[in-house]
Amino acid sequence: MNQKTTEAARGTRHFVLAAILCTPLAAAAQVAVEAGNVARSTTPAAASPAVKVPGGPVQMTISMAPVPAAPSIAADARGPNCSGAIRNESSVIVPIGKSQLIPLPEPVRNRTLGNPNVVQATMVSPQTLYVLGRSVGTTNMIVQGRSGGCSIINVVVNADSNGLQTSLAQLLPGESGIRVMTAADNLVLTGSVSSSQAALQAMDIAQAYANAAQGDGANGKKGGVLNMMSVDTPQQVMLEVKVAEVSKTLLNQLGSAVNIQGGFGSWTGGVISNLLTGAAAGIFGSKANNKPFNLAIDAQKNDSLVKVLAEPNLVTISGQEASFLAGGKIYIPVAQSNALGGASTITLQEEEFGVGLKFTPTVLANGRIHLKVSPEVSELSPTGATVSGSTLTGQTILPLITTRRASTTVQMRDGESFAIGGLLQDSARGSLKALPGAGEVPVLGTLFRSTQFQQDLTELVFIITPHLVKPMQTQNYPLPTDGFTTPDPLSLYFMGNMEGKGRPAPQPAPAPSQPAAPATAPAPVPSTPRSEAGPTTSVPTSPTPIGKLLDEPAPSAPAASPAPVATVGPRPPQGPARDLVAATPPEDNSARVARIEATALRLAQARAAAATTPGTTGSN
Repeated sequence: MNQKTTEAARGTRHFVLAAILCTPLAAAAQVAVEAGNVARSTTPAAASPAVKVPGGPVQMTISMAPVPAAPSIAADARGPNCSGAIRNESSVIVPIGKSQLIPLPEPVRNRTLGNPNVVQATMVSPQTLYVLGRSVGTTNMIVQGRSGGCSIINVVVNADSNGLQTSLAQLLPGESGIRVMTAADNLVLTGSVSSSQAALQAMDIAQAYANAAQGDGANGKKGGVLNMMSVDTPQQVMLEVKVAEVSKTLLNQLGSAVNIQGGFGSWTGGVISNLLTGAAAGIFGSKANNKPFNLAIDAQKNDSLVKVLAEPNLVTISGQEASFLAGGKIYIPVAQSNALGGASTITLQEEEFGVGLKFTPTVLANGRIHLKVSPEVSELSPTGATVSGSTLTGQTILPLITTRRASTTVQMRDGESFAIGGLLQDSARGSLKALPGAGEVPVLGTLFRSTQFQQDLTELVFIITPHLVKPMQTQNYPLPTDGFTTPDPLSLYFMGNMEGKGRPAPQPAPAPSQPAAPATAPAPVPSTPRSEAGPTTSVPTSPTPIGKLLDEPAPSAPAASPAPVATVGPRPPQGPARDLVAATPPEDNSARVARIEATALRLAQARAAAATTPGTTGSN
């Protein structure tokens, strides 16, 4: 009996010892399998790292059930072996460079990641999945639970819109209406901005984010930026351009011609004065008789002055190109050779002339304006270009266009003027033709030589001035045709008037009456109301107005006889003293002051005489 008990105890000890030894080995094998699965899901091409058993105390579970065999690598590469249909399908959006924790309904037995370059997935607990966005793109994961059922998790990795939104708020604090969204692998900027310059700055910041976030995503394309922003109040720019040119030509010419093949006879002469046809202005003379003699003297002085002033104005929205042309088009014949050796053909090439302007403004921060401007002033030359050749019969005159053009890019503020180009040219040409020997003799050699001197002076300048403008709120704005009316037949045929009487100019509002200046108006005579004054004798009224009295010299009236004065009463509002003085002829200020003082003295004497008359009461 004791022997059986001893053998049973020995067997139990062996079984417990075997269980104790097998449990750590099974746990180590399970850890190795899990580490291999994680390594293959993140870096499938790399070799599995060495398995390390963590140090410290090891938690062991003693179970009588047999240890499950570790799955093979080939079985894991084939993906999870799902039992039944897919249970559910969910979607997760992860910003690039950020992570999320995805809770799962049951512990995970196995998982398969579609593209580990887009997202990294790690189990942090049996029912929690850690997902990290690595590059912009899309992929999915198939997760198999302990029960054998599978579920699909679609993962979308987009650019970090929250980070871009924060950066825009910091870099553009005045643009709070910008919103950042994502569409596939693109950043989308929506909302409103205050100016086109702010929109360009926001696009630059977003493009920098997109370039930093690009990677080897599932589609292999770089992330872009879509601009869906709108400008609240687009700024409009009006450009004033002034093109001024002054060209002056000075021509002095003196020459003579002596002909000994003529005959002596009576003298003839004259002055060439046909200047309209361009003939040389000079004096000629000849003596025609039986003796051979002929003399002609040519002297010419020609001064020409040309002034060109063009001021085109044009308005456009910031960031948009605008063009302007006030002129016309001309077609110039151009010969085209035949490559096959046939006859040449003549084609017409179109050329524009006149006053033209092209510019593209961009309103920058702090009111600065970026301008790309190309002004041009061209005109048809009255002379043209003369062409002659062996295949042409005679000479052919082709149209010639004189052009002044400038093209540049500048930055300036609203209302500032800038001379973007200019030209100052001074050229002189001279020629001397003389008879050798005789033409070198002083004084008399003038008869045997011809001298010509021409000087050309040209000054050209381009000046531009931009303005930030807004539309007018009224329709009553002046037009160039406001003052023009068609003349009636009587004025046209009998008076020779090419224009009728213009429309009457709008009358300005009447100005308020100003008090008369002390030096130009007599002092008013105060009057006593009849209710307060006693019985008075009426003073005779003079029919002569005050304006007439100012122009006449003051007569020396005796103090005893009352002088006729104007009726004293309230001053009319529309007839101040300054208007009466203005009605008089212009004269010296000192004389005017003397006349006013004399008139005031006469009025004072008349009042004094009226006050001393018996039965009359005067008030001062």
